[in-house]
This record gives sequence, structure tokens and C-alpha cells, in this order.
Amino acid sequence: MPVSEGSSYAIYKRLLGHVAPYWRRFGYALLAMVALAATEPAIPALLKPLLDGSFVERNTDTVYTIAAALVAVFVVRGIASFLSAVALAWVSGKLVMDLRTAMLDKLLSVPTRYTADNSSGKLVSRITFDANQVMEAATYVVTVLVKDSLAVIGLLAWMLWIDLQLTLIAIVSGPFIALIVLHFSRRLRSTSTGLQQSMGNITQVINEVIDGQEVIRVFGGQNYERGRFRRAANAARLFHLKFVSAGSATAPIAQLLASLALAAVIIVAAGHAAAGTITVGGFVSFFTAMAAIFSPLRRLTNVNSRLQKGLAAARTVFEMMDEE
Repeated sequence: MPVSEGSSYAIYKRLLGHVAPYWRRFGYALLAMVALAATEPAIPALLKPLLDGSFVERNTDTVYTIAAALVAVFVVRGIASFLSAVALAWVSGKLVMDLRTAMLDKLLSVPTRYTADNSSGKLVSRITFDANQVMEAATYVVTVLVKDSLAVIGLLAWMLWIDLQLTLIAIVSGPFIALIVLHFSRRLRSTSTGLQQSMGNITQVINEVIDGQEVIRVFGGQNYERGRFRRAANAARLFHLKFVSAGSATAPIAQLLASLALAAVIIVAAGHAAAGTITVGGFVSFFTAMAAIFSPLRRLTNVNSRLQKGLAAARTVFEMMDEE
């Protein structure tokens, strides 16, 4: 099936196929991300015995134990973060190099009809700009989906262990956030495709101006070329503005829903504290976990814009690679 008719799943599956030769380093990165995600619920989990033991029960031995554990957690976080970032940078660099090499090989083997039907600017844009955008979908998106999803699951599990009712109130906004992400998905995909095409048009105009300097000056076409370039640049600006607007609208709405859930949690938790069903350490630990869950949730809601941009770029890259 041609790439242009393929689903997003098929395109992404093919994209990950290009990462497969480097599965060992990619696996190291995933393991480091799992370790990093595991430390997320560890921090609020340590706060509960720290507050209840040292400040409430006034057990000074607890302070030293928890302090040492906190240092160990952050050491693990630092090592895991470094290893995952370096390994992913290596894999993404190899991926972009492979795609660009494959596209150039195809460009050297296709009939001259192909280069005549496609402007040099668009071809250059595919090999440079689009290949770089593909890296976003292949590496950054996987990073967010693996690390942040596991972090959210771990934090939610800890919140459920502390208080079921408070956790249910906290997650009630989840389905609404998911609907918001789905609503903006199509717009992000189409806008990203238009942005890539407009970047190709800009490159085309620049190449033609450089190649045709003598002809332009002989016939006095400077104003005409300025107008062409301004229209192409303005089109790219508008597409970029539309993409940023659609992508940026997701996070504030999701954060507003989350803040409403947070306000409800504070009110109900105050009642639980008065009834003695939750300790001071338990409340602080729950509140810390809930605050910590916002960052990975925000990245998960924003990852769709990166994914759609990468898939749109991957479609154009694979179309060029599949040319007869």
C-alpha cells in the first residue's frame, strides 16, 4: 500500500522499523527511562514517613534514614536521565543519517522525470527539514510515552494507596482531557503538512534566486522575486502560527480542568483530616504526588503535536523513498 494511503499506525510502525537495527542502544535508553520513571512516586512516598515519623512522632532516627534515601533517589535519577538522553541522541542521529542517505540514494537512481516534476527546493526540504522532523516522532514521542506514562501510573498507584476517594476526584478530569487531545489531533496533522510544504516552497524560491541571479538582473525581476519570497515566507509563518495555536490550546485547557480537580481534592482532604482518616504526612505525600503528576500529564497531552508533525514528515520522506 502506498504511503499516502497508509494509516498513521502503519507509518509509525515503518518508522520504528528504521530504529530496529539499533535496538540494543534503544533498549538501554528505555531501561534508563523505566528507572527514571520509577523514582517519580518514590519522592512523595518518602515524604509520608518523614513527616509522620520525625515531625509528628518526633523520631529523629527517621530523619537520617529518609534523608539518605532521598539522596539515593536523586543519584539514580541523575544517572538514568543522563544515560537515556545520550542513548536516544545516538539513536536519533543514526536514524536521521540513514533516512537522508536513503533519500539521496533514491534521488541518484530515479529517472530525470522525477527531478523535473519536483522542484529542487522541495527535494532539499525533504532531505533536510522533513528528516529532522521525523526524529521527533521516533525518539522524543517514545521517550514521553514510556517515561511519563510509567511515572503517571506509579504516582496514581501511590495516590490510590493513600486515599481512594481523593484519587477518584483527582482523575475525574482525565476523560475530558483525552477528548481535548483528540479534538485537536486532525488540525495539527493537516497544519503540519502545510507547514512542511511551505518550507519546501521557501527553499525552492531561494534556490531559483541563487541559480538565476544573472537572468533576474538582466530582466529586472528583483521586485518579482521579492514578492514570491514574501508570499512563501508569509504562508510558512501562517501555518506555523496555526500549528502553535492548535498545539498550545491543549495544555491550558487541560491545566484548567486539573486545577478544578485540585481545588476539590483540597476541600475533601480537609474534611478527611478533621475526621482523622488521613495523617499530615499522608496529605502532604498525596498533594506532592498530585502536583508531580501534572508535568508528565502535560507532556503526554502535548506529545500529540510532536507526533503529528513527525508523522506528516515521515509520510513525505517515505513517499520519496518509495518512488519507482
